[in-house]
Amino acid sequence: MTEVLLTLHVLAAILAIGPVSVAGSLFPRYAREGNAGVMAALHRICRGYALVGVAVPLFGFGTGATLGVLAQAWLVASIVLTGAAAALLAFAVLPVQARVVAGDVPGERVAGRLAMVTGIFNLLWTAVAVLMIVRPGA
Repeated sequence: MTEVLLTLHVLAAILAIGPVSVAGSLFPRYAREGNAGVMAALHRICRGYALVGVAVPLFGFGTGATLGVLAQAWLVASIVLTGAAAALLAFAVLPVQARVVAGDVPGERVAGRLAMVTGIFNLLWTAVAVLMIVRPGA
């Protein structure tokens, strides 16, 4: 059962977080250009895969529970970083993208900040990936 949960966890991370990282990183470029069609598509990708991304921590908790490592520091740190990444996406990336797509705020005005926040989101996931692979203390 552990192998199945771990496989689903890794696949969910690759298939869900990857598209959000790429689409989120591309969005500011097209926001600067004012390309409404591309911005709308990138926002839909981010929003849709963010919902699918909920599977990543769910399968992760299942895997951690079967391995008996839920209380280990490397996993707790990963959980905290995942929560921070999710909060950035939910409260700083997706709402700003939605406002730009709706025309409520000019993309040129928020593109730099949105690029920075998306970059931090990507760095948080990179740190999680490193923790998952290296497992400090293992």
